[in-house]
Amino acid sequence: MEGHRQASAVALDPTDRLTELPPHPCAERRLGTWRRHLHDAGSISNSCKLTPTAGSTPALVFCTMNIQQATQFVGVDVASAHLDVAVHGQTNVRRYANTREGIAQLLRTIARASVLGLESIGRYHMALAQAAHAAGQHVYVLNPLDARRYAQSLGQRGKTDRTDALMLARYVSREHDQMHQWQPPTASQAELRELIGHRATLVRQRSALAQAGSHNKVLSCLDAPVLKALHKAIERIDAQLLATIEADPISRQAFGYITSVPGLGPVCGSLLVMIFARMHKLSADAVVAFTGLDPRPNDSGNKTGQRRLSKRGWSEIRRLLYAAAMSAARTKTWSRFYHAQRDKGLSTTAALIVLARKLLRVAFSLFKQKSNFNASIAAAKA
Repeated sequence: MEGHRQASAVALDPTDRLTELPPHPCAERRLGTWRRHLHDAGSISNSCKLTPTAGSTPALVFCTMNIQQATQFVGVDVASAHLDVAVHGQTNVRRYANTREGIAQLLRTIARASVLGLESIGRYHMALAQAAHAAGQHVYVLNPLDARRYAQSLGQRGKTDRTDALMLARYVSREHDQMHQWQPPTASQAELRELIGHRATLVRQRSALAQAGSHNKVLSCLDAPVLKALHKAIERIDAQLLATIEADPISRQAFGYITSVPGLGPVCGSLLVMIFARMHKLSADAVVAFTGLDPRPNDSGNKTGQRRLSKRGWSEIRRLLYAAAMSAARTKTWSRFYHAQRDKGLSTTAALIVLARKLLRVAFSLFKQKSNFNASIAAAKA
C-alpha cells in the first residue's frame, strides 16, 4: 500500500528521475515510453500524474493531458500605439508598445505555442499577428463585432482596454476549437489587399466630394481639379494591381481564369485572386459565406422570416461584386439569368445579389478547375 501511495504522488515530469519510483522493470519500461512521448510533445501540465492500478504492482497506467491547463490563452487588445495583454485565469493586464521592440518583449513573456486572440483593427494588428505566427504561436484574428457581442453576452457593460483584453482571453480559451487559425498572406496577397483597400478609400472620397458639390456650380468648379487628381490616382492603383498580378505566375494564371467570366473585370479579378488563393481548400459555400453574400435565416417555430444577407467580412468585397453583377446583367451571357430572377418577383437589388453570388461561385469553380469560362455550358445550365 505504501508503494501505491508513493507512485500516485509522483508527477510525470521529464526532469524526474526514475529512482523516485519503485524499481519495477515493467514500470520502468512503461515510464520510459511515456517520457519519450511527453518529451516529443513539449511542455506538459501538472495534471498529468501517475495513477496506481488495482493489484500489488505500482506501475504507471493512465496519463491525461488537458490542453486548457497545458496552454496559455492570451487576449490582446490592439491599439495604434500600445497592446494590452491578458492571460486567461489571471487578473493582471500588461501593456506593451505596438512597435517591433514591444512585440518582441511581449512574445518573450508568454509561453511557447500559446493561443493568441486579437481583433482585426485595420492594419494595427498585422505586425503582432505576423510576429506571433513566426514565433510558433497559434494566432486567431477575431471579428470585432463578434468580440463585442460576446462581451455583451457576459454582461460586460463598460468597455476599456483592460476589460477587452481579459474578455478576448476568455473568448479564445472557450471558442478556439470552433475557429480557424490565422495564416499570414503571401507578399503578393498582402500587396493586393493594401492596393484594393486604398483604392476603396479613394473611391469613397471621390464619391463624397462629387456629391457634396453637385448642387452648386461654383463648388463643382472648385472641386473639379481634386476630382481629376483622385481619378488619376485610382487609375494608377489599377495599373499597379495589374503589375502585381503579372509579377506572380500563379496569380497571373488564376487571374486569366477568373476574368474570363463576363462581367468580372481587372479590379474584381484582382480581388478574387487574393481571396481564392487563401481559400483554395474550402468549398464554394465557405467562400460565399466569407464574402457576406450568404442569406441569413430568421425562423422561429412556425414563423419563416425573411432571408437577409449576413454581410460578414469586408464590405468592399460585396461592393465590387455587386458592381460586377450590374455589368454582367447587361451582357448576353448573364442577361437571361438576371431576368429570370426578376420574373420570380425579386427586386432589382435582390436579383443583382443573386447574380453576384452566381458570378462568385462560377469564378471559384474555374479557379479550382484551372479552366476558362465556357459560355455554352453556362447557357445550358441557366
